[in-house]
Amino acid sequence: MDRFGPLLRIGQLAALLDRSPDGLRNSLRLPADEAMQSLKEARVKVGRRVYFRTSEVAKVLGDGSELARGN
Repeated sequence: MDRFGPLLRIGQLAALLDRSPDGLRNSLRLPADEAMQSLKEARVKVGRRVYFRTSEVAKVLGDGSELARGN
């Protein structure tokens, strides 16, 4: 929260996951595993922009999921 605030932009999330923003967008469109599904649920639209709740992303990355391990 200190680093990013309450919401992450897709570019910030992609950098955290060491992925390209376009690759992350594609992964979010496809049927997903449990970790990616959790990220989908963390999405918030503000107008036309898509953000992700930092607290929920931290939970996904901290729970030992496949996504957190980078697989």
